[in-house]
Amino acid sequence: MAKLPSVPTGDDLPIVVIAGRPNVGKSTLFNRLVGRRQALVADTPGVTRDRKEAEAVVRGRRVRLIDTAGLEEAAPDTLYGRMRASSESAVAQADLVVFCIDARAGITPADEHFAAWIRRQGRPVLLVANKAEGRQGAAAAMEAFALGLGTPLAISAEHGEGLSELMGEIADRMPPEAPPEPVEPVEYGEDGEELDERPPGPLRLAIVGRPNAGKSTLLNRLLGEERMITGPEPGLTRDSVTVLLHDEQGPIQLVDTAGLRRRARVEDGLEKMSTSATIEALKMAEVVVLALDATLGVHEQDLQIARLIEREGRCCVLALNKWDAVEDRIATRQAIADRIETSLAQMRGIPVVSFSALTGANVHKLLPVVRRAHEVWNRRIPTGALNRWFEMMLERHSPPLVNGRRLKLRYMTQAKARPPTFILFGTRAELLPEDYQRYLVNGLREEFDLPGTPIRLLLRGTRNPYAEGASSSGRLRSASG
Repeated sequence: MAKLPSVPTGDDLPIVVIAGRPNVGKSTLFNRLVGRRQALVADTPGVTRDRKEAEAVVRGRRVRLIDTAGLEEAAPDTLYGRMRASSESAVAQADLVVFCIDARAGITPADEHFAAWIRRQGRPVLLVANKAEGRQGAAAAMEAFALGLGTPLAISAEHGEGLSELMGEIADRMPPEAPPEPVEPVEYGEDGEELDERPPGPLRLAIVGRPNAGKSTLLNRLLGEERMITGPEPGLTRDSVTVLLHDEQGPIQLVDTAGLRRRARVEDGLEKMSTSATIEALKMAEVVVLALDATLGVHEQDLQIARLIEREGRCCVLALNKWDAVEDRIATRQAIADRIETSLAQMRGIPVVSFSALTGANVHKLLPVVRRAHEVWNRRIPTGALNRWFEMMLERHSPPLVNGRRLKLRYMTQAKARPPTFILFGTRAELLPEDYQRYLVNGLREEFDLPGTPIRLLLRGTRNPYAEGASSSGRLRSASG
């Protein structure tokens, strides 16, 4: 059996941290080095609150790049104090700190203060004077010599100036790269297929919900560290933040997202970008944990988010957070179950987990439920078993009459999983009424144990080829339940 070469994981890569006071262009530089618009950028100080991580290739070297919140003097129990603590934690593990200043603004007392603090940390530092486009900017960058962090490198992250030199400097200051293990010849099976030992990619999991539902607290509890900034203030998380964790079954790519409010209440441009980032994270996920504040029950906005998850074809796990603060748990659980049953019929059987992210009670139950939901979402049903069930369903309730003629439904097949998608073939099958489609979808869910996951039913019928405008191949309609 061939042995695959070892590839550095995100945890093994050298760490490059971008630090500096607010509004010096750290996130713009982060996006440039990563090669895509990953961090939110706005002409407002303090946009970045939680540190953002991504892999980047710098002159052929793979590094883990970290964008941090702006360094500010503040009391530890304030929001800015918590943001600074997060940035300090990132600097403490850095192999290289890229200390960023604003060349146009010149050296400020805050720059001097945090440059002195950076020197005391004992980490390698690369001084970067951003916004130094043009001759005047380059001249202003020379003032940064006064910070005592070496020769400043003049760049303009917004315009892409000086980035080639910056990447060369970063690559030169990285620790030596371990030589790769030798690659053994690839072996092939009896059928000629390459025997691939590569493990599957991580399960992609997103945590979504309304503001102040405890999403970031939950992520911190799952990681076992204070990775995200939390507090009583709603809307602390502004950008989607991806981290990697491991459970007994392998890696999970976990995304914490900004809270989703009703569209009518989203007016601020920055909040619109946060909402777009959350929806994009939801679309890229395989499993979505919808976090609810159990003390408030199921809000209409929670149902709207759940319907969005279903429309995108993602499997969903309902997470009832703050369960320790619920007084009548039996009545609360029954009320939530009734609301889901009546308002989310298309996600019947959705798994529900109750816990307290703050205390950690029952949080350990979440990931096993996520794994089971992911298995259901990936499930494939043999065609023979599917059609035996289908014949039984037809005998139990015959297809209805449409325009005085009975529909002739012939057979079904599963087109794909993720989510489970089935095609129903028959004469004029595209005219099948919605209630009979729901009858079939609910039967699929019960017979083949598909709780909570979206189910797609595509209808492929045939028409009279001599009828005007008709096509013998029929057309497709879909139903979900």
